[in-house]
Amino acid sequence: MKFAPKHAIAAIFLISSFAAPVAARPLDDALTANQKGDFATALRLLRPLAEQGDAGAQYNLGVMYDQGRGAPQDYAEAMKWYRKAADQGLADAQYNLGFIYAKGHGVAQNYAEAMKWYRKAADQGDATAQYSVGYLYDEGHGVAQNNAEAMKWYRMAADQGDAEAQYNLGVMYYTAQGVPRDNAEAAKWFRKAAERGDAVAQHNLGVTYEAGQGVAQSDAEALKWYRQSAEQGYALAQNNLGLMYDEGRGGRPRTMLRR
Repeated sequence: MKFAPKHAIAAIFLISSFAAPVAARPLDDALTANQKGDFATALRLLRPLAEQGDAGAQYNLGVMYDQGRGAPQDYAEAMKWYRKAADQGLADAQYNLGFIYAKGHGVAQNYAEAMKWYRKAADQGDATAQYSVGYLYDEGHGVAQNNAEAMKWYRMAADQGDAEAQYNLGVMYYTAQGVPRDNAEAAKWFRKAAERGDAVAQHNLGVTYEAGQGVAQSDAEALKWYRQSAEQGYALAQNNLGLMYDEGRGGRPRTMLRR
């Protein structure tokens, strides 16, 4: 059996869904057009609102350019509109601006700037931003590496149900990173992430059951979690599941190969 390492900041978190309408009917119409796939109309309706200073419209216009909806993908335009919304305190825009700096999309990669914007969103309670702040502390990107700060921010995000943060907390406890090794705590956080569908957490929870680390040893539970992970295409889980069956630990004896 093999244990999987920590999650990084994933691109899936780049784009939040369109911000909720704040007041004006034109913004409602723009959101409806977006949902229908009429991106050109959405872009046309959003622009005047954004130019009038509506933070939600500015953010959503940034999303359009970021994703290339209704116009060619243009990270510079996306950043321009995210920044306008971020400067008005919109957490989604602050997060996306941080992501652009972290990934170097259309701009020089700059972890210090990424941290600045992630932190603004995190301080407003955005769970994904809290996870990202934790990750930058964990890796020492843009700040001095600091396990205590990483765990602090991961925990804040994990307590809001962020599966990535829950998983990484589990890894920190399992590998004794900044804390004494605690297999029971590791299994606890892996389970929370696994129950939210995180394939790598499902695999690692299977590892804890197979080895009896922090939980009572159970081949049945190991198989259950390996299978859930494997069905999502996670290769390590597929490998471990195959090994358990090969060893006759899958509820049936090994099958004899025939020529």
